[in-house]
Parts: sequence; C-alpha cells; structure tokens
Amino acid sequence: MSTPRLQLEAVGKVFDGPRPVHALGPISLSLAENEFVSVVGTSGCGKSTMLMLAAGLTEPTAGEILVDGEPIRGAGRDRGVVFQTYTLFPWLTARANVEFALRGEPGMSSADRRRVALQNLELVGLRSFANAYPRQLSGGMKQRVAIARALCYRPRILLMDEPFGALDAQTRLLMQELLTRVWEAHRLTVLFITHDVDEAVYISDRVIVMTNQPGRLKEEVAIPLPRPRTIAVQESPEFLALRHRILTSIREESLAKEAGLAVVER
Repeated sequence: MSTPRLQLEAVGKVFDGPRPVHALGPISLSLAENEFVSVVGTSGCGKSTMLMLAAGLTEPTAGEILVDGEPIRGAGRDRGVVFQTYTLFPWLTARANVEFALRGEPGMSSADRRRVALQNLELVGLRSFANAYPRQLSGGMKQRVAIARALCYRPRILLMDEPFGALDAQTRLLMQELLTRVWEAHRLTVLFITHDVDEAVYISDRVIVMTNQPGRLKEEVAIPLPRPRTIAVQESPEFLALRHRILTSIREESLAKEAGLAVVER
C-alpha cells in the first residue's frame, strides 16, 4: 500500500485563552497522491483550522501531520496555499506577484523566474494580463493569479480555503472548471475547503463532512462521477443523490447544534 501524500494522525487543536477553545479533533485523515478532497460542514466546525494546520501556519496541540510519510515542520514549498482573500501585493504586477513566490529559489535567475511566472499565468489564462496590477483585475482574475503563484514552485499539495467564496455564481463556475483543468494537468493532491455542497460534489473525488464541538470527521462520501466533468453533470440523478446525502448530513449537524444551544440557554 502506497504512502499517503498528506496524512493527519489524531490531530487536535486547542486555542489557549481565559476560556480555551477546543477547535478541532482529534481527527485522522489521509489523502492519496493526485486525490481531490473537499471538506464541508457548518460554520465553526474546524474546516479552516484543519487547513491551517496542514499548511504549517499553526501548530497542532496533539497528533502529527505528515507529507509523504515525513512529519512537517512549519510551512514548506511542498504545500501551496490559496485563501479566499486574494493576498496579492497591490504595488506589483500579476507577473511580479507570481515571481515573488520564487525569490530565493536556488539556482534560479531573474530570467528563470520571469519564464516560470509567465508559464503559470498562461496555465490560468492570464498571460496577456502579466503586466496588469491587481486594481486592474476582476475578482476571478485576482484569484487566478493567486493560483498561479501557489503553483509556480511545483508543490505536491494544494491547500485551498474557500478560494471562490467571494465570487459571483458565473465566475465561480468558470473557476471550478479552471481548477479541475489545472489539477488534471499537474496531478496535484488537493485539500479544498468550501461551504458550497454543489461545488464540493462537482470538483472532488471524495467529500468529507465535519461535525461540531469540537470539529471531527463525521462522514466520507466518495464521488464516483466520471471525469472530465462538465456543468451538465450537476443535472444528473447521480449528482443530485450525492448532493442530497451530503446536505442531509450537514443539516443533521445544524439541528444538533441548535438543540445544544437551546439546552445551554435554558
């Protein structure tokens, strides 16, 4: 059996304070090489906390996170991260924003950085906007630059925290199609956080439903829809059945949370 590309082993997170918050776990989760996994659940269930831990941007209170069998030690170039906010430097062009991620790469000249940046902007359909500044780009275009930047140093894992949440419906669909094309071209392992169940079913190989108090894994749903997928698949009986199953699972969590709050209030 091959080593998982990303593995969380009994990982938990407690945020310190006058009243410590048990935000996550313990949870155990493995992602295979080239697997696309989405995580859904009600607000506050620990989805983003899990991603931040996997990115190495915060440390777990318990457990261990491994990439290709090796424990992580903070952030690393084996993992690219894309957030909901565009996190672009407004004073840099699209090309320069991508090049910024390549600074310090051993043996890479400025010409090499320019070439790699342009290649990745072309991958996301923005080569002709290489010299544009973020203020000259739409929300979807800014997020494409952010994806190009995350891909430019060839990470093995792409971690995405609701990257399309701020986009309008039409742009969101276009970005979903773009992401799946990029994933198929690069064969990355992707951990994708979203509130949108339709999005999760459409782009994923597997969907994880999380539960609250504290955040744990409730259910794993395999998505056996054939690839490549088009928007038409969302009208198929198979898609609708998967969507209903996941929404029902999340709804159960919402009702349980509301019931718990009602008990506390009494």
